[in-house]
Amino acid sequence: MKFFVEKLMRVLMILALLLVFGVVFSIIFTIFSKGWSAMSWDMITKLPGGGFYIGKEGGFLNAIVGSLYIVGASTVLGLLVSIPIVFYLNIYLKKNSKLAYITRLSYDVLFGIPSIVYGAFAFTIMVMLGIKASLLGGIIVITLLIIPIFVRSMDEVAKQFPREILDATYSLGATRFETIKVVLRQIAPGIATATLLSVGRAIGDAAAVMFTAGYTDSIPTSLSQPAATLPLAVFFQLSSPIPEVQDRAYAAALVLTIIVLILSLLGRYFTNRFSKNKLK
Repeated sequence: MKFFVEKLMRVLMILALLLVFGVVFSIIFTIFSKGWSAMSWDMITKLPGGGFYIGKEGGFLNAIVGSLYIVGASTVLGLLVSIPIVFYLNIYLKKNSKLAYITRLSYDVLFGIPSIVYGAFAFTIMVMLGIKASLLGGIIVITLLIIPIFVRSMDEVAKQFPREILDATYSLGATRFETIKVVLRQIAPGIATATLLSVGRAIGDAAAVMFTAGYTDSIPTSLSQPAATLPLAVFFQLSSPIPEVQDRAYAAALVLTIIVLILSLLGRYFTNRFSKNKLK
C-alpha cells in the first residue's frame, strides 16, 4: 500500500509539472506567434499616429517609456521604504517581538490584496486631494503595491541571517550602522530576488494604473502629465473590433514579455553574483 501511494503521488506530481509547463508554453507560443507577425520597427520607435487605433501608422513607444518610468521610479522608492523596515524588524526588534509579528501579519494581508483595490484606494485619495490621473499617481500606487512584496521577500531572507554574527560584530565594537552594512551584504541576494518579483508584478499590472496613471499618446515630460503603460496598451487594443489593432495588442504583449524576460535574467545574474559573498 505504501509503495502504491508513493508511486501515485509521483505520477500526480509529474502530471502537475507537465500541466504547468503546458500552460506556460501555450501562453508564450500564442504571444510570440501572433505578436511577432504584427511586430515592426515602427511599433517600438514611434508614437501613435493619427488613426493608429483604427489600423493606421504609428507605434506604442509612449507605452514602453511610460512603463519604464513608473516601474523604475516605484522600484527605487519601494527599496528606500522597505529596506529600513526589514532592518528594524530583524536588528532592532527581538525575535519574539509582538510588534514584529503584527507588522509581518499586516504585510502578509497587504501582499494578498488585489491590485485593483490599491488602484481604487489611490484614486479615492487623488479625488480628495484634487489630483488628476498622472505619472505621479501611477508611481505612487505601484510603489504601494510592491512594498509588501519587498518587505516580505527580504524579511524571509533576513530572518535566516545568523544572530551569532550580529553578536560577533557587536563584541568587536561595531556600531549598529556598521552591523547593518554586514547584514546588507548578506541579504543582497534576497534584495535582488525581491526586486525581480516586484518589477515583474509592477510592469505587468494594469488595474492599479488604469485609475491613477491615465493614458496618453505622448511621452510625459513631467510628473503631473498622464502616462501610458504596456498592459493598458494591450487592454485597449485587444478590445478593438479591428483585427489589425488586435494584432498590435499581441505585439505590445510580446514587448512586455521580452522586457520581463530580460529583467528576470538580470535578476538571476545579480542574485548569483551577490550569493558569492554570503556566509554559509
